Amino acid sequence: MPHYLWRGSYSAETWAALIKNPQNRRDPVRALVESAGGKLEALYYGFGEDDAFALVEFPDNVSAASVAVAIAASGAFKSLSTTVLMTAEEAAEAMRKAGNVGYRPPGA
Repeated sequence: MPHYLWRGSYSAETWAALIKNPQNRRDPVRALVESAGGKLEALYYGFGEDDAFALVEFPDNVSAASVAVAIAASGAFKSLSTTVLMTAEEAAEAMRKAGNVGYRPPGA
């Protein structure tokens, strides 16, 4: 199954709610991901521009996007991004195929 990395920054309202009622969000996130046929591999919090990071698997882009859109529509995050991840093998295959693409930069 394809892997995705979600990075999000909570809204001020979400932080206020979590301070008022601290909770581990792993189980709710896992249930949400599984409801769309996915698997939560890891959930982390960090310091910096992004507050939460999740490594997830989904059967396809549409399933991953459906959950990301539902999360974004909730208003809990002021920003949320999804990165499609490739295995090292997939990246190597892409590099091999890039040799046959024949891209010419502007002015060449």
